[in-house]
Amino acid sequence: MSDSQILGLVAASVPTMITVLIGILINNARLGDLRHYMAARFNEINRRFDRVDSRFEEMKDLWRSELHRVEEVLDARLKHLEERS
Repeated sequence: MSDSQILGLVAASVPTMITVLIGILINNARLGDLRHYMAARFNEINRRFDRVDSRFEEMKDLWRSELHRVEEVLDARLKHLEERS
């Protein structure tokens, strides 16, 4: 192979390599954007679940206090019935 053939081969393959390199860099940037978008969405979902968890805890505390009140009323009524008999 002569020097001119090697030079022609290199000259023909350089634009292809540059095009492939540019494509790789663009895809890498787009993947970074996608990763950032997905992370933001997952963080938002985690915040929503945290709010739901806190609402469940509030409801559990409310039910616990209400049941405690009902238990006290029943105890008072039973004590009253026991005293009458």
